[in-house]
Amino acid sequence: MNKKYIPFILIGVLLIMPQVGLSSYVLHILILALMWATAGMAWNLLGGYCGQVSFGHAAFFGMGAYCAGLMAHHFNISPWLGFLVSIPCVAALALVMGFIVLRLRGPYFVLATLAIGELLRIIAENLVDLTQGNLGVLIRRTWVEKDPYYYVILALALGTYFLIQKIMESRWGYYFVAIREDQDAAESLGINTTLYKTIALTISAVITGFTGAFYMNYMGYIDPQIVFSLGDISILTIMVVMVGGVATYFGPWVGAAIMVILAEWIRSLPVIGTGYQTLFGVLLIVIIIFLPNGLVGDFAKIKKLFKKEVPA
Repeated sequence: MNKKYIPFILIGVLLIMPQVGLSSYVLHILILALMWATAGMAWNLLGGYCGQVSFGHAAFFGMGAYCAGLMAHHFNISPWLGFLVSIPCVAALALVMGFIVLRLRGPYFVLATLAIGELLRIIAENLVDLTQGNLGVLIRRTWVEKDPYYYVILALALGTYFLIQKIMESRWGYYFVAIREDQDAAESLGINTTLYKTIALTISAVITGFTGAFYMNYMGYIDPQIVFSLGDISILTIMVVMVGGVATYFGPWVGAAIMVILAEWIRSLPVIGTGYQTLFGVLLIVIIIFLPNGLVGDFAKIKKLFKKEVPA
């Protein structure tokens, strides 16, 4: 089978999933997997292809979620309009964040993004008149059934996939990879590295904001501890990419499926309970040591492990 047909076969399978009699719980798992695949693809554009490892994507996720929630809470407007409102809000946040942190490199960049994400959480907790603080924002969900939410997040995930594929096959994509491989060499070739890192950050941020806006509409409730969480948002997004495969198109999809299913299974174990993050950390260490390019990136290595030697 020609590999170029694989995405379209997977799209066909995903489109009919709600029509094959799946339970509400299974659809919930699929929705979460698609949501985290979208967030993972967004992070992968900046961290995987452009080489700018961010620990602050919870800031964009939370901003998108609050754009949707506050539209309904304060103005009684459909929270789905939060997708449109989040574009200028999240883009402005990304530009400000880029101006502050994109001149930094290595661990300094990582720590700066982490700090900004935590700063947004503290601000959301204290702007009680606007965000309701730790009480959170509660809205009425649009649909009781899960099928419409499934198709919304599927459309967002597929749109993100094809957008990133188009970007990476364009001139911008070559610039992103050049910056990742050697920023000084890229600058010596005349590439405005600050400009293109800002472009990557802004696109990544807006997509992540869309994911947060969807989360608000789907869950119907948010608070600062949920949507600005370092562990449950920023780190989980990174793990989705690391497990699936950094700088690969399908890596975030595979990583999201594994992480969501694993999280649900671990949480159901009475012995472990909320200690699932510890096991996630162990899993990440194992992946980094034995499969540094993730399951998709090191697929050839995995095939060799299961390939039987044919006797001479």
